[in-house]
Amino acid sequence: MRLLFRTGFLLLASLVVHALPPWVEMKPPVRGAAGTQLEWNASTPELEFTVEVRDALGSGEWSPLPGVSWPRTERQMLDGGDSGARFYRVVGTPIVGQRGRVVSATLVTNLSQLQIQLIFTFASIPISPQSGVKVYKLIYETVDAQGLRTQASGSLALPDNRPAGGLPLVSYQHGTVTEREDVPSRLNTEGYIGVAMATSGYAAVLPDYLGLGDSPGVHPYHHAKSEATCVVDLLRAARSYCAANSVSLNSKLFLTGYSHGGHATLAAMRELEQLHAEEFAVTACAPGAGAYDLSGVTAADFLEDEAKPNPYYLPYLLVGLQDVYGWPEAWTEVLVQPHATTIPPLFNGLTDSSQINAQMPARPMQILRPDVRESFQNQPDDPLRAILRDNDLIRWTPQAPLRLYHCSGDRDVPPANMQSALAAFHARGATHVQALDPQPGAGHGDCVQPALLAAKAWFDTLK
Repeated sequence: MRLLFRTGFLLLASLVVHALPPWVEMKPPVRGAAGTQLEWNASTPELEFTVEVRDALGSGEWSPLPGVSWPRTERQMLDGGDSGARFYRVVGTPIVGQRGRVVSATLVTNLSQLQIQLIFTFASIPISPQSGVKVYKLIYETVDAQGLRTQASGSLALPDNRPAGGLPLVSYQHGTVTEREDVPSRLNTEGYIGVAMATSGYAAVLPDYLGLGDSPGVHPYHHAKSEATCVVDLLRAARSYCAANSVSLNSKLFLTGYSHGGHATLAAMRELEQLHAEEFAVTACAPGAGAYDLSGVTAADFLEDEAKPNPYYLPYLLVGLQDVYGWPEAWTEVLVQPHATTIPPLFNGLTDSSQINAQMPARPMQILRPDVRESFQNQPDDPLRAILRDNDLIRWTPQAPLRLYHCSGDRDVPPANMQSALAAFHARGATHVQALDPQPGAGHGDCVQPALLAAKAWFDTLK
């Protein structure tokens, strides 16, 4: 539910942010000589709030009101800044004092330096191990996509040899998986990226994400906010575990990830810089091959309606985000038969992507009803495009050093995502952001190792 107010020269908006319960609703803001008085009601006392602003109702990124420490428990405030034409909304989340609390820590494996060398040699990974590594599964408290209390899992990899000055933290966000058990905390293939980082002198954390690993529910695929909160709270859990086990950390924090993990990495950087800058300072961020411009570049790629290497990406977005946004209410509203019946159940956490691809047409747009395709292509307020836009990561201003990696031959995630993000960041004054092609002409899979090795080499100069 959205209420719109016009007071003098000011445009203001309020938003009920959760389905009942809980709910938060703004009162009509009042502009005075000292600024704009904001006040809101909530259905429960156990909420904390963040006031977000943007300059236009239908476009622009919502961002926390600057100059204020968020979240806060008060239900009113004065915006004393020169707000001009500004829209407001209030986001309420349950007060979860234990976000990042370690629920359990389990040793997954203890690898010697020689064992790691043999694994890396067999896998053609050009890294010389410097230490043995212990890998732990952490289960930790976090919040779900609606901001409600839940638990998630992730991996923590620690080297046996530790420098006197403490280990830097690195968070690696994994790529697209459809199987609940195919995650870093189970030491899947990408879990060894944590081993590679740890044996090189990092404390490495790798979130499984919501709905995967030990986290309940449906995985909200490409939901930027919950990707970010999973990372933030796993970083908290890792710090807590290290402090309790005499593992010294230094102040450095690096973020990287590939494909879906590229999107999650940039989401985490935004979350850390906008909401947790006093708690975590990002040293450098290096996402690879992410779909940062979902409503623009990625939507256009879908609408080309040609054969795709992995057509399951489209229904994964629909199924993953349906649980967050409540759209559609029924799959027959958007999908043609038999796909409305056969495709959504495949995203049950038990089916691998090749099996889902086998049930999909090569041109994924063919699963959509013609009227849904027409609306997605031509209507600015189309619900699918609006949902994708809510998870874009290009309308904010990065502060820390940021390098975007993407190979020009990628057909899974169009490299135009990187160029779109670069142009948007530069337009906002973030001219320190760089875009790099680590292996020109390489496809999505072939670009993984060059991108991650380039990111690691950069991090090594800064740690």
